Amino acid sequence: MDILIKNGVVLTIDSQMRRIDNGYVAVKNSKIVEIGESKDLAATQAKEVIDAKGGIIMPGLINSHTHASMTLFRGIADDLPLMDWLNNHIFPAEAKLTPHWVYTGAKLACAEMILSGTTCFCDMYLFEDEVAKAAYDSSMRAVVGEVLYDFPSPCYGQIEQGFEYVAAMMEKWRGKLESLITVAVEPHSTYLCEPKLLQKAAEIAHKNSIPLIIHVAETLSESSQIKDRYGVTPVKFLADIDLLGANLVACHSVHLSESDMELYKKFDVKVAHCPESNMKLASGVAPIPKMIEKGICVGLGTDGCASNNDLDMFLEMDTAAKLHKVFTMNPEALNAQTAIKMATINGARALGLDSITGSLEVGKKADIIVVNTSAPHMIPMYNPYSHLVYSTTGNDVVVNIINGKIVMKDRKLLTIDIDSVSADAREIAKVISK
Repeated sequence: MDILIKNGVVLTIDSQMRRIDNGYVAVKNSKIVEIGESKDLAATQAKEVIDAKGGIIMPGLINSHTHASMTLFRGIADDLPLMDWLNNHIFPAEAKLTPHWVYTGAKLACAEMILSGTTCFCDMYLFEDEVAKAAYDSSMRAVVGEVLYDFPSPCYGQIEQGFEYVAAMMEKWRGKLESLITVAVEPHSTYLCEPKLLQKAAEIAHKNSIPLIIHVAETLSESSQIKDRYGVTPVKFLADIDLLGANLVACHSVHLSESDMELYKKFDVKVAHCPESNMKLASGVAPIPKMIEKGICVGLGTDGCASNNDLDMFLEMDTAAKLHKVFTMNPEALNAQTAIKMATINGARALGLDSITGSLEVGKKADIIVVNTSAPHMIPMYNPYSHLVYSTTGNDVVVNIINGKIVMKDRKLLTIDIDSVSADAREIAKVISK
């Protein structure tokens, strides 16, 4: 075997939600080949043996919506409404972007995500090929897509060139690094994309069997714009132009009616929930418990660092669970196990990757993390699911394995020179702040 992780509490997050209190996971050729109890472990030889020391062995976390390179804009324009923040601060800052800046910001994001237990992320941004390169160089699993607008982009110019850029990315990354990189089609939103753009994007995604990702109903302002323009809600607008489908990831989905949610259910639309960003920008509270009750697949995302301001999925789980409890005045509205599923298997399902990642199962790719449970804030541990959501932070992750490769061990990054990346980011910040 290549890697043997033993002496830990194994949480599979599979359909049976198996828990093995003293278990092991064995890896060979990038895949999980054995899961079991330590007492049944034979004298197996492995190139690398990792002692979990009683910690939690679980699937890596999946960030189902972010803008990785916005690490460069962390804290640049806080405490503002979304439209003011976006139009008067973020878009002007993004006009200065260069491919090198995007690569550096994405590399910094990969470092932050690996250190906090994320093994896969879904990204939407400008110069997105640079994000793909950063993920590739960091050995991270990623779904990446160039953001498409009606107006000229700093990356590709007019929208016709935008579709050419997407086609070139699909050709370049197809099959690379054992398919760690998946290219998606990502029009920005209903309010920044005309119907023809959205329909062409959907056609490309359908033809290539890849995800179609878009911001939907994030704010009341957006919903009002679409109502004024088309006479319907953003979700109904997408339904009317035949965009709803099982490959659609509707990010945010804050302001939904009952009929909107029924459309999501009917067409098996997936949702990426970003509670911390929605709270910080005062966008509202998405009706996540209702969606889950209806059987809609909901993943969890951080959104970008300019509206969060971190990429720690453990903190996002904690926020999601507590937000919906207080908003509904129901402590059972979103429990710990549900939050963990949103951050693992549901995120994988939303991105079309659940056959290879999102849970610990024999035959799946080895995307695995180990969480230290020996720190004071983790003792005692009666319920590991509860601890992961309400006690754990990304700093408690001590091992991160992606596609059978150890990318972080004992809090040390093995695929990223963090000192070099941090130095580059600080120099870029000096230009941004001018």
